[in-house]
Amino acid sequence: MQVSIIGGGGLVGSMAAFALQCGNVASRLCLIDANHELAQGQAADLLHGAALAGDLRVTASAMADVASSDLVVITAGLRRKPDESRLDLIDRNVDLFLQLLAQCRAVGWKKNATLLVVSNPVDILTHLAVQRSGLEAHRVIGLGTQLDSARLRGHISQALEVSASQVQAVILGEHGDSMVPIWSSATIQGLPLEHWPGWTLPMQRSVFEATKTAGAALIKQKGGSGFAVGLAIREVVEAVLLNQRRVLPVSTLQQGCYGLRDLCLSVPTLLGCRGVVRHVEVPLTPKEKLALQQSARLLQQTLDRVLQRVGKSGT
Repeated sequence: MQVSIIGGGGLVGSMAAFALQCGNVASRLCLIDANHELAQGQAADLLHGAALAGDLRVTASAMADVASSDLVVITAGLRRKPDESRLDLIDRNVDLFLQLLAQCRAVGWKKNATLLVVSNPVDILTHLAVQRSGLEAHRVIGLGTQLDSARLRGHISQALEVSASQVQAVILGEHGDSMVPIWSSATIQGLPLEHWPGWTLPMQRSVFEATKTAGAALIKQKGGSGFAVGLAIREVVEAVLLNQRRVLPVSTLQQGCYGLRDLCLSVPTLLGCRGVVRHVEVPLTPKEKLALQQSARLLQQTLDRVLQRVGKSGT
């Protein structure tokens, strides 16, 4: 299996490459980056550890390798400039993303290839990929709230001093300020979190606030998320390439789940070798469902603005 990472020279792309190398799922990993020398350096560094990790061939590649890839990950993106608004950053990343999609279409996709969108704003870009990649909608996946959910589980485990792997909790909706924690289904080793000794509403609010602001905090502390996002990407890649049929909170085109239609955001999604197998609608509390619908409305407002701009510019 061949995986290509567009933006593979950067922090997120290289961390995803390292996580995939440690997972030893693919047989070849292609790092594609506008800074080819940086991609070469990352590939060389991974090569130096290959004997200790797994038999994965890593190369600094060109966009042409997309044509032979079973799965393509797009991590390339721009950072906010001083005094730049969030909407301005969205516009610049949309323009870059559409250029990358056009290049992928020009070289062609491998039959049954899957696209994983990581670049932000991930829900908006995933929607554009559904429209413009040339792939079937079930083959287009955004990382969505996969990382947010992992962060939430980590913060819960830290607060209660339990193993993070035994914490099950999920965030749905937008990968952004309107994300929705689904407390009603959160458990520790199958036991309800709400009844766990020491768990309180103030702790719940604190844990969620730490989760929601984690990305901004990491940008301030070290330039951005790396290790965790790499592992989050690997989990999605493994689910698809190994046909694991795992349920993950990823961003995909919605056509009815929870009453949501014609936009991409995260709901429980069964993933396998065909990409999206199906969406899973489990009961939410009235408050959670209302918050999810509100998240969708806010996301729709941004999407409408982007689609209007893209249509006018002809990008």
